[in-house]
Amino acid sequence: QLQLVESGGGLVQAGGSLRLSCAASGRTISTYVMGWFRQAPGKEREFVAGIMWNGASIRYTDSVKGRFTISRDNPKNTVSLQMNSLKPEDTAVYYCVASERMVTLSQGYWGQGTQVTVSS
Repeated sequence: QLQLVESGGGLVQAGGSLRLSCAASGRTISTYVMGWFRQAPGKEREFVAGIMWNGASIRYTDSVKGRFTISRDNPKNTVSLQMNSLKPEDTAVYYCVASERMVTLSQGYWGQGTQVTVSS
């Protein structure tokens, strides 16, 4: 069983930056597609970013392109999301996810989430 634990969330002013981290345990992430989802109050969970097991393919939702960067360190079993130029609409609980395929990320393993709040 793969366990995922997020950290790095917090309160930041608009235009600021945060770096989220996801530490995995129980299994190596080297064969998994890793990603981040988020859920804002009153809204459904949405895909934010995903990265293939070898980093060869990376995807972002349009609203974060150019501002967020996903990365992974397979030997350390960690995944990160660098978030720059944050906007109030980025406020959400951010979840780390893992799956065998990019298209099934939402059906894979989920962390407990970390809150990101961006003030205007």
